[in-house]
Amino acid sequence: MEKKNIDWSNLSFAYMKTDYRYVSDFKNGAWDEGRMITDDTVTISECAGVLQYAQTVFEGLKAYTTQDGKIVTFRPDLNGERLENSARRLEMPVFPKDRFVDAVIETVKANIGYVPPYGSGATLYIRPYMFGSNAVIGVKPADEYQFRVFTTPVGPYFKGGIKPITIRITDFDRAAPHGTGHIKAGLNYAMSLHAIVDAHNQGYDENMYLDAQTRTKVEETGGANFLFVTKDGKVVTPKSDSILPSITRRSLIYVAKEYLGLEAEEREVYVDELKDMAECGLCGTAAVISPVGKIVDHGREICLPSGMDEMGPVTKKLYDTLTGIQMGRIEAPKGWIYVIE
Repeated sequence: MEKKNIDWSNLSFAYMKTDYRYVSDFKNGAWDEGRMITDDTVTISECAGVLQYAQTVFEGLKAYTTQDGKIVTFRPDLNGERLENSARRLEMPVFPKDRFVDAVIETVKANIGYVPPYGSGATLYIRPYMFGSNAVIGVKPADEYQFRVFTTPVGPYFKGGIKPITIRITDFDRAAPHGTGHIKAGLNYAMSLHAIVDAHNQGYDENMYLDAQTRTKVEETGGANFLFVTKDGKVVTPKSDSILPSITRRSLIYVAKEYLGLEAEEREVYVDELKDMAECGLCGTAAVISPVGKIVDHGREICLPSGMDEMGPVTKKLYDTLTGIQMGRIEAPKGWIYVIE
């Protein structure tokens, strides 16, 4: 398939309809074989489980054109595992990881003309998701479900270059202990919308959520994990049972240890430690790392030594190394890159 006539360099991070999407239905206790369709609309009952009780989970990953012209996707097996865990927590049927990976690859193949060229800064965003589709009026799991995958070309997350952001410590709670903070469910993101709009209205780029039980420990933002660098060069990420196990964060920890020879650990990070950190970033699929220059704790400013002009030196090495692996400039660990033939 020839490349679509798209102004790749001016794409925003927004939805654009592509030609095909994958659909599989769960009925009578089993998933069907799945199919590729062209219709981008979803027709469900007004009483569908997803509409009444928010029974939906999703994933996000990307396809890239590498330096040598191959089209690849990054660690989709881990997205499949995470979707399995999310489904179990919401009493939804598991869509098997191997079928998940196949569906992702087939959907990218079907929309290969929408994969941006190397060097454009753009990528093909892939959104697999699942929802309860049959009518449910009592508070219980649905009996029927639909799993879908769509793609959309998106521009770079940072238009005009990477600039550190300012975040605030919020009084809103993101997730309770033993709740659903560790899964990628739509309901978790819905509850964060008011907090992020409020943050923007107050002049901040993002929220830093604390643990709901003690409000002394750093958790994550509404859609990304935190990554810190201590003043002695150690990479640290917060550990909690109520934050999402970010694939980007796990990959960055591996890169820190195995590629850059840095000491790296996942542990509880206390608010009192923030003043002693040298660098901070938000890590996730969309941006890889968004650098943080300033944290505001109820009027008290914590200015990171890395500053408000550019990424800190360690964060920059992590970012360059991981994006280099994704784009084929640096050799990847075995099993990280899936080539789409």
